[in-house]
Amino acid sequence: MKMNIIFIAIGGLLGSVARYLSVVYVTKLIPSQFPFGTFAVNILGCLIIGVIYGLSLRYLWLTPEWRLFLATGFCGGFTTFSAFALENMQLIEQANYGTFALYSISSFTLGLAAVFFGMFLTRL
Repeated sequence: MKMNIIFIAIGGLLGSVARYLSVVYVTKLIPSQFPFGTFAVNILGCLIIGVIYGLSLRYLWLTPEWRLFLATGFCGGFTTFSAFALENMQLIEQANYGTFALYSISSFTLGLAAVFFGMFLTRL
């Protein structure tokens, strides 16, 4: 149990740093009222977790410890659903309903599609 927590903690640390750096980079690359940084991280995180899940079903070398490190730790630290929810609340509070709807619907649908695509890639 202690080792599982350590795997998750290290993965979460790396995922959180990767998220921060990615959001900063994307925000500088695409300045906009639409939160492209968090959006990109959420979609990429969904793709990564789909690949991890797909690989874990296909190959025995992806042990439960590696799955904890990558999926629970790294992806849990990398994806930003709590930030996503907060940004949506801010868009609603600012009466920016169009951006809110676009951001919410596209994050959900593209996130599901990215998980599916990540799993598909591992079945080739």
